[in-house]
Amino acid sequence: MGIRRIQAPRLITKEAGPPADEAIFRSDSVKSAVLSSPLVEFSTIYSATNNFSNKLGGGGFGFVYKGVLPDGQEIAVKRLSNRSSQGLEEFKNEVIVLSKLQHRNLVRLFGCCVHGEEKMLLYEYMPNKSLDSFIFDESKRLIFGWKLRYKIIQGIGRGLLYLHQDSRLKIIHRDLKASNILLDDDFNPKISDFGMARIFGEHQLQALTHRIVGTYGYISPEYAMEGKFSEKSDIFSFGVLILEIVSGRRNSSFVDEEWSMNLLGYAWTLWKEGSVSELIDPLMGTICSYDEELPGDRPSMPLVLRMLSGDVTLPAPKQAAFFVGRVPLDDNNTGSGNQLTFACNMWNCKRIWELECRLFIHLGIRASEKFLNVTWPGGLNFCLFGLPPLPEKGKSDLGLIIH
Repeated sequence: MGIRRIQAPRLITKEAGPPADEAIFRSDSVKSAVLSSPLVEFSTIYSATNNFSNKLGGGGFGFVYKGVLPDGQEIAVKRLSNRSSQGLEEFKNEVIVLSKLQHRNLVRLFGCCVHGEEKMLLYEYMPNKSLDSFIFDESKRLIFGWKLRYKIIQGIGRGLLYLHQDSRLKIIHRDLKASNILLDDDFNPKISDFGMARIFGEHQLQALTHRIVGTYGYISPEYAMEGKFSEKSDIFSFGVLILEIVSGRRNSSFVDEEWSMNLLGYAWTLWKEGSVSELIDPLMGTICSYDEELPGDRPSMPLVLRMLSGDVTLPAPKQAAFFVGRVPLDDNNTGSGNQLTFACNMWNCKRIWELECRLFIHLGIRASEKFLNVTWPGGLNFCLFGLPPLPEKGKSDLGLIIH
């Protein structure tokens, strides 16, 4: 088959340049969006957040703080890190996208602040925080009966439909996941975090990128493997999210001990065996969801909402898209190559004893993990032989060779 090279991730360094506010206003579209949004004084935010002491959380782009404006309005302040060159890009994206959108199932942007190196975005405050803090917490999940979960699923679907079809712009979110769904005091869902979103032309169907962004477990196959993304990429992520809401289990960390499958593969197996009720959180009644392998097989958001409302009959699902093998790592492994092998492609997994071709996977593996996450395009079976011992801390990088 020859040799296939996997490009290592680029290292992004911060270079000397103009102050952040000058860099922002170089773009006419960003300048227009910023000036059309309410500009808030830095001193007002400083006072509202009590010197940035009320931290709600954080991520790769910075931290989020709770604040109270002089009129009593509660806000969430995203303070973008000036150490990350991606912080500026996220700021631009959020301002451009959210300044043109308004929907009850999208988080509302109140304003922004540009003060030297400081870049901040002000949002409506969501007292119930994010969806993942409920559905993956056993104690909090007790209040999440099916009626409430169904309400949240429908709300997310309406928000996606607005982004894809009903707004002035056609928006592909690209990072739909449980932690990016915020909940207000009535548990109405609000899609948030548009830092990775892309604006499509009116008749544009898909785009291609060489820089894959998003979150493991939610990325569609065609996006992960070929860099192609479209509204169907968001729909795939929405399907994963539905499975997580219905089951109360996180796809990225779920492992079926018998077959080494992730949540999507497990759900597909249960469907085929006629025992899908085993997937469902005991607090709820019977329901099923699925994710399709090919973008063309996935329904559009209008059809998804009609399915959720019971207006159309659900078609039988096709084979699940991410059927991911997780290969246990032997602590005594010395790379001898004589161990039981595990073959897998993106949609089918099976145990094998011998395989002629040899494959050397390039992945970063944390030493604390006892398994290796494996995904690959359909049709290519591969085998993991012995792996070198891992260091106590950090990651071990492996390369890819196919014979």
